[in-house]
Amino acid sequence: MRIVVPAGGVGAARFLRGLKAAAPDAQITVIGNTGDDITLFGLRICPDLDTVMYTLGGGINSEQGWGRAAETFSVREELAAYEAQPLWFTLGDRDFATHILRTQLLGSGQPLSAVTATLCERWQPGVTLLPMTDDRVETHVVVGESDVTEETGARPSESLDHAARQHQPAERYERNGPADRDQPAQHDQPAQHDQPAQHDQPAQHDQPAQHDQPAQHDQPAQHDRHFPRVIHFQEWWVRYGARIPATEIVASGAADAVPAPGVLDAVAAADFVLLPPSNPVVSVGTILQVPGVRDALERKTVVGVSPIIGGAPVRGMADSCLAAIGVPASAASVAAWYGPSLLNGWIVDDTDDADKAAVDDPELAGIAVRARPLYMHDLPATIQIAMECLDLAAALGAGSLA
Repeated sequence: MRIVVPAGGVGAARFLRGLKAAAPDAQITVIGNTGDDITLFGLRICPDLDTVMYTLGGGINSEQGWGRAAETFSVREELAAYEAQPLWFTLGDRDFATHILRTQLLGSGQPLSAVTATLCERWQPGVTLLPMTDDRVETHVVVGESDVTEETGARPSESLDHAARQHQPAERYERNGPADRDQPAQHDQPAQHDQPAQHDQPAQHDQPAQHDQPAQHDQPAQHDRHFPRVIHFQEWWVRYGARIPATEIVASGAADAVPAPGVLDAVAAADFVLLPPSNPVVSVGTILQVPGVRDALERKTVVGVSPIIGGAPVRGMADSCLAAIGVPASAASVAAWYGPSLLNGWIVDDTDDADKAAVDDPELAGIAVRARPLYMHDLPATIQIAMECLDLAAALGAGSLA
């Protein structure tokens, strides 16, 4: 039995652990979301790939669901002593080793898919872990300038057209990130003598007369809540806890990306595809934006697990992401957003009867719905959820479970 799982984050990693136990002989290929990837301290960090790798390889911090077990933070403390930015993203000493090696291998010219395979040689996750693409894709969030300013005293940065609509490396966003008490002290800024000398500027009498300038009230007010600002998804998610309302979420670079080697082949060979309870917008949704991936998935039998129970995400802040794209936080709404062209089966929590009825709406005809307990309290509960997915996939003609 061959199964493909587009995955991102803690929920997907835990679901995969249950799936491996439920189908120990299955060939499982995981297509990992790389839209959350970011470069910090000169290192390339791939949070979703690492969370899957650590979880299935036995190295995860099981309490928090991400990061390494038995972690220490000496390097982080030393960076903080240097006021190295950002202070809002915490990396442990063990985790640093993974990012150092990844960055070294990428710097030698190896693609991310090959680098990921090398890292997995140590962890032996028991699945084939593929990044969705070897190309750089980063998720950016559009917010109101004053929403950030009011919370952090931030300075203005790049506009939507200049940043969100174009793919820019993460380093640029770090340099233009919002400033607050975590920003470098004044002495870390370029010295005054690095700026053009005052006498290099046009003389004052060469400037247009003051009355030739646009009136002050014609300029956009600094507190104008409609002035867009673009920040990296990690900054919005980790630094601000997704508390700042987002007006748009953009997967920069996705439209020009190519699926990583093996991705489309794995989907074509799969008996069926399972969508875990990952964030539908910035995890699974980002993978679907890589050209060719959604089309390939739509030719297979796809069964998904709702990440929303009782109108709220099981974990994380998926409701904030759904709000940014105008989708209500409900199991039915997420199913409608995926659409019947992608979903063949949808498993909702057994407390969501209203959601089940909504999914049965004629507009979503063709999606088979089952209501089952969906909380992954422990491994046995997670195995049961995975088995429900396998059973529904088999009932939909996805192939034999033998």
